[in-house]
Amino acid sequence: MGRDRKNEAATEHWTKMLRSTMETPAWRALTATGQALYPWIKMEWKGPQANNNGKISLAVRTAAERVGCGRDTAARAFHDLQAKGFLLLTSHGRMGVEGKGAPPTYEITELAIPGSDSNSGKKLYLHWRPGHDFPVSGHAPVNPTGRNGRENKTPSSKSGRNVIKMRTKT
Repeated sequence: MGRDRKNEAATEHWTKMLRSTMETPAWRALTATGQALYPWIKMEWKGPQANNNGKISLAVRTAAERVGCGRDTAARAFHDLQAKGFLLLTSHGRMGVEGKGAPPTYEITELAIPGSDSNSGKKLYLHWRPGHDFPVSGHAPVNPTGRNGRENKTPSSKSGRNVIKMRTKT
């Protein structure tokens, strides 16, 4: 079979959403924002030839603009996608030396990672059960000593993660 020259100059960027993925209990348990964000994250994948899975990055601010929600809502959607097994955090976001930030990088579990023998990904969402979310690693506090008004870390009963409590003036 020869090349498809007709589509080589195509400028459209698209992604495939599988019905089998969307019919899983994990997908149905996602928030509406999480479901809306997932195709935008998949659009960051470069395809099987230039596979960048595991290095996919989408900043929360950019995600919020694309989905049409606030930054906190977009951040919760990223958290929800990780808890249900659709995303794995491969590296935390960080501030660079010159003040330019780098967003966190993710692996889409539906897709194979580069260098793996398998043609499909881990598909953790298939193993998700109601009430048994996958662990989500929290981001380290920017100033753990408390000089910026943040004082102590206490575990959240809802998510099991450490949550920063704000110091109140008395």
